[in-house]
Amino acid sequence: MTIGTRVAPFGLKPWFSERVWGKSDLKPWYEETGTTELVGEAWLTGPQCLVESGPLKGQTLASVAEKMGGEFPLLVKILFPADKLSVQVHPDDAQAKAMGETRGKTECWYVLEAEPGATVALGLKAGVGAREVAASVESGTMELLLEHVPVSVGDMLFVDAGTVHAIGPGVVLLETQQTSDVTYRLYDYGRPRELHLEKGLQVIKAETQAGKVVPQEMGGFTRLIEQRYFVVDRFEISATRERTVAFAGAGCLVGLAGSGVVRTPDGELELTPGRAVVVPMGDGDVVVETKAGVSFARCVAPV
Repeated sequence: MTIGTRVAPFGLKPWFSERVWGKSDLKPWYEETGTTELVGEAWLTGPQCLVESGPLKGQTLASVAEKMGGEFPLLVKILFPADKLSVQVHPDDAQAKAMGETRGKTECWYVLEAEPGATVALGLKAGVGAREVAASVESGTMELLLEHVPVSVGDMLFVDAGTVHAIGPGVVLLETQQTSDVTYRLYDYGRPRELHLEKGLQVIKAETQAGKVVPQEMGGFTRLIEQRYFVVDRFEISATRERTVAFAGAGCLVGLAGSGVVRTPDGELELTPGRAVVVPMGDGDVVVETKAGVSFARCVAPV
């Protein structure tokens, strides 16, 4: 987001995306979704998300970013799969531009909830390439070609562009990604949805940097991942405390547990689970304080 006018941090209302693999009940994260359809994703910093309070109330994130000379660089979501997601792949920036898209899609998943035995599919087994993938789609055996990774609460997984991947049921994930929705669906377990096999096979990479990321204690917070497009950290603040949180690029705070407030020049913003507070400036600090304890993620696009 290129900044032309100074804008104080602001809270966004989540936008709920209906998905065939989603859930009808997103509690305890959300009491209501506003739809009777299955919801698979809560977009926390989607272009269509509305500012909840302050002088920008009612405006979309996209319109606020446009007035400031750019767009918000990160799309942050919470995923709620009740069924298997399709097996898919995303292009990198160069591949996406060659196909007429604005940018690629590199992402990461932070595991918020995980049932015993939950897994995600991340990458192809050794020796598997586009030819084997195409044949497995025809035979309905593609799941056998995937590396299935067991996951538990607190795991961070890097999903490099070009990585064939899928998410199974039994997890809730915080996804941080480039602001892009370019997805090539390779396989969908026979569900009657469009596949993008030709494009998907073109962008598959046999080897990527995808996998679990070891957290780093940074003195006051935990660095979950640091990559070209995003840095994600977790903060834990105990009762009746406050913390100054630095931002070296545009980003947001996402409430994970407990509650707190973010102090801004325009007043205070609530920081609660499943909600994002956008920090558009990327050149200053915000103060988070709590009376009963709060846990939150800081998602930043490096400058």
